[in-house]
Amino acid sequence: MPASLRKQLHLKPGQPLMWEIISDDECRVRIIRHRGNKTIQSVRGFMKRFQTDSVLPKTTAGWMKLLREGERK
Repeated sequence: MPASLRKQLHLKPGQPLMWEIISDDECRVRIIRHRGNKTIQSVRGFMKRFQTDSVLPKTTAGWMKLLREGERK
């Protein structure tokens, strides 16, 4: 993609793009913009309401156990 387009679209290095073939001589490029941080850190605030104590799990296994317990209720 030309530098002038990258600047105009405010693209950063590594910005994900989706290329869609429209026809034999045409394609569409869509910019994939992230809406917020979807990491475990963003989930922790949500999980606090389900915990009886103030200590959050520190391992993936601990989180999975907590989530599975919530499914059974």
